[in-house]
Amino acid sequence: MNKLFAIPAGRRAKWVIFITFVVALIITAGPANLPKKFSDNEQNETTSFLPGSAESTKALKAADEIRKGERVTAVIVYRRPSGLTSADQATISDDKVALDESRAVNVSPFRGPIFSTDGTAALLTAEIKTNGEGKSILDPVTAMRKEVSNPGGGLEVKVTGGAGYSADAIKIFEGINGTLLLAASALVFLLLILIYRSPIFLWIPLLAVGFAEIGSRAVGYFLTEMGVTVNGQASSILSILVLGAGTDYALLLVARYREELRKHEDKHEALALALRSAGPAIFASGITVIASLLCLSLAQVNGTAGLGPIGAMGVAVAMVSMLTVLPAMLVITGRWAFWPRVPRFGDSGADETHGSWRRVGERVAARPRRVWVGSLAILIVFALGLLNYNDGLTQGNSFRGEVESVQGQQLLSKSFPSGTNAPTDVIVGQADKVDGVIAAAKSVPGVAAVAPVGSGASGELLSVTLKPAPYTTEAFDVIPDLRAAVKRAGGSDVLVGGPTAVERDLRVASNHDTLLIVPITLLVVFLILILLLRSVLAPLLLIGTVILSFAASLGVGVVVFDLLFGFPGNDPGLPLFAFVFLVALGIDYNIFLMARVREETLKVGTRSGMLRGLAVTGGVITSAGIVLAGTFAILAVLPLVFLTELGFVIAFGVLLDTFLVRSVLVPALVFDIGPKVWWPSRLAQRAGDSERDATSEEQSASAT
Repeated sequence: MNKLFAIPAGRRAKWVIFITFVVALIITAGPANLPKKFSDNEQNETTSFLPGSAESTKALKAADEIRKGERVTAVIVYRRPSGLTSADQATISDDKVALDESRAVNVSPFRGPIFSTDGTAALLTAEIKTNGEGKSILDPVTAMRKEVSNPGGGLEVKVTGGAGYSADAIKIFEGINGTLLLAASALVFLLLILIYRSPIFLWIPLLAVGFAEIGSRAVGYFLTEMGVTVNGQASSILSILVLGAGTDYALLLVARYREELRKHEDKHEALALALRSAGPAIFASGITVIASLLCLSLAQVNGTAGLGPIGAMGVAVAMVSMLTVLPAMLVITGRWAFWPRVPRFGDSGADETHGSWRRVGERVAARPRRVWVGSLAILIVFALGLLNYNDGLTQGNSFRGEVESVQGQQLLSKSFPSGTNAPTDVIVGQADKVDGVIAAAKSVPGVAAVAPVGSGASGELLSVTLKPAPYTTEAFDVIPDLRAAVKRAGGSDVLVGGPTAVERDLRVASNHDTLLIVPITLLVVFLILILLLRSVLAPLLLIGTVILSFAASLGVGVVVFDLLFGFPGNDPGLPLFAFVFLVALGIDYNIFLMARVREETLKVGTRSGMLRGLAVTGGVITSAGIVLAGTFAILAVLPLVFLTELGFVIAFGVLLDTFLVRSVLVPALVFDIGPKVWWPSRLAQRAGDSERDATSEEQSASAT
């Protein structure tokens, strides 16, 4: 494989690779326009993420048959705190006429107005028939809001309901990619300026990452055509993964290339050696991240399962780009691109095995046990924040800032049962059981009203209005009791669905996915580390440190979200997403470090190998960690609480892993355990290794 890695360093191959990528880029982003098609294939409706086995999925299909298609309800709320006036009622009537005249073909005639018992509010409702595309919901809701919103004079009007919530989510997701990509690219640009301090060189890795970004979205289009479910959330995470991972791999390769340029006069030879040395580590790191992300494909939640192949594909494209087109551009441009800090052949003043990270390693080596015990104590204290964890984040409170659907829900709740905004569906298959099911449903605590709304081949459709707001944990808790009651009265074939049941089933499936995927991911990563390091003990230590780092990061995040940001809770999917990303990306840096340590250990022993490995990789891994943390932190610019939480936890976790786990804890454990860390490989059986290490270090120290 070393020969394969070195191919881009060839005198002819470099041009073939570069030209091939440029032509592919022109075709992909030009006539084919695949990145745009990828964005058009996003599915941002909550129902598209339901697992096929969920009861709400079955209920959705039955309700669609009765309603003659998939429909979502738009609710227009009118409210005046002092009571609706005759002028307000006339306005409502005029609005209804105007709305019916201008409504789209997929919108039913408006029903109502329905007045509240206290006379302060009224509702107009309509059904929107959707075809699965975001525009089929967003366009009608936008038209409604232009027609009726903000009449002034003390009358408040908002468009909400299931259609309102979906439209607000779709609108946010549609604008995510451009905003995120621009912000993340700007950040990477600034960080590369600081890292390389060259006005020319930074464009080389940036261009390679650009190739990877466009290529990943082109390949992503074909995955969506094959049936992979992708939403705006997964699409934004894809961009972050490609930018972050791609830049990391570029930093690692460039650092090794600079090192070899000082030792070899021929740039082709220097790059070939850099690829043979850094290529396996980049490849192993990429495979680890890819394998970890593919574990998400086992999820029940379609959105989570879709992120698995999409994210894995993005990392694969980034890895291939950094091992092909980036090396080709490096050798085409040569040394001059590093100006003004050009690496000169024979420059003895730049010894990568010494410096600040070497001094850090020596301090850790002086008292390794005290260091690793102290580091573990810090991580455990951070992890105690998990005691404050709660999963109170729902679709109803997931927006940062004000959105009209949430404002409408708040208005509606002041005058009507909160569940009026998005009723729960109950489908009764046997006609003679309908009365019994209605009575059973009314007896459930938390149910405000029950009414039949239609019938078809699937049975009778009942609309159940809940007392709590439909997108709250209180409403979710009503669903199990409601299901148990209606099944006792109508048989096991009675189905309960609708918006509240959908989100409740998504939360249950998300918890199931966490319990299933976490151990599988750990096993996959462990096996890869065994193959890479040819050891069992070292992978166990690395896995253990990454698990602790994850727990500490999530614990700190939970406390910060509650006390500093004031968020209503955490998304049920946060632990799973944070775990997979932090394990994969945390192991990344340990792979970069330990692969170099093993390489050096073969020459000078374990202790010296760790010192030299830490000294050589410390700067580049720190730079890579800062870049990756920065790109994930960009998620916080998006107006969704979940993405803000995810970005914070991963950014903090990457920095924690970069500055504490990889640079202090892991070296301390290796120093304390010694050569046995490589057990059961031959490196663990080298007699007197520790003594040779100590002698080697003393000689090295005296020489310098």
